[in-house]
Amino acid sequence: MATLRERIDAEWENIDKVIRSLPEVRRLNALSPLELAGVGSLIHGFYNGIENILKQCVMAADFNLPNGPSWHQDLLKLATSQHVISDAVSEKLRLYLAFRHFFSHGYSFEVEAERIQPLIENLPFTVSEFQKEVEMFIRTI
Repeated sequence: MATLRERIDAEWENIDKVIRSLPEVRRLNALSPLELAGVGSLIHGFYNGIENILKQCVMAADFNLPNGPSWHQDLLKLATSQHVISDAVSEKLRLYLAFRHFFSHGYSFEVEAERIQPLIENLPFTVSEFQKEVEMFIRTI
């Protein structure tokens, strides 16, 4: 069975692949609706990776994973209340959670360049801060 470190490292690898696959922000307006849907899928996948890391941290610390219809929101709240991540990082991640919800429950042709531009622009900083806080948390368990 893989260790916590191995499971989280595998998620980081996948998140890194997503980030490398994203187009430059300045090119977003030139993308077709099909290409924008693909970018939306990448952002959705990015947040799935974030959730997978949070789930690994929560389980490793012996907290119960939330379930039910609001488990995505509850996981972020639990990770914040248990100091896996800070309130500041949680607030940044809420934007990606909101996009995940929109993308999962809407039509992919509704993805607009203007809507995803700030998500792509802020993604590197958000990932960096998230990674630092997760690494600090892992050292405490």
